[in-house]
Amino acid sequence: MDAGSVADPAGDLAARVLAAPPRLGAVRLLAIDGRSGAGKSHLAALVVDVLRRRGADPALVSTDDFATWDDPVSWWPRLATGVLDPLAAGEPGRYRRTEWTAAGEPVPGAEVDVPVPGVLVLEGVSSGRRSVRGATSVLCWLDHAGSDARLARAVARDGEWSRPHLQRWQRFETGWFAVDEPWNAADVTYSSERSNQLGGND
Repeated sequence: MDAGSVADPAGDLAARVLAAPPRLGAVRLLAIDGRSGAGKSHLAALVVDVLRRRGADPALVSTDDFATWDDPVSWWPRLATGVLDPLAAGEPGRYRRTEWTAAGEPVPGAEVDVPVPGVLVLEGVSSGRRSVRGATSVLCWLDHAGSDARLARAVARDGEWSRPHLQRWQRFETGWFAVDEPWNAADVTYSSERSNQLGGND
């Protein structure tokens, strides 16, 4: 369903996931997928805030905690074994997030505990990939068609040093999404170009 111009995307998305059945064990999984710079992280933070106010006990995990410039998507087994599989079994998850040096190099970072939530909000590029759709209560595709605008937003977030990396990332994700096509499986699509609420950089 295309809800691109809805007035309150975060409230709308929170209502959708709370109305949907849990499919990751007893957990409702909300995946917010989209291209880099589309506003996914900003939308996810808004949704988590709404869910907390509604007493839904959400947890937020970002694919940015796993991905690196040289490993955009193949890290998924770490997320599955560390977070998704335990939560499906009613057990808390844990993963070691990727952190970055001042020189922009990825290094193993702190361990992150994920208690069993009412709703797991998973946001980031490839979060709605085919392998997890059967366990996903709601898949959201966040659209922003302009690659130049998305690049500018991502560079504003990460710094000018990241520009060549982000340009390479955009080329990769174009190929990834051409095959994975999450928009075709999405329960709802929003446009960050048409929503004043979705002005974040990712």
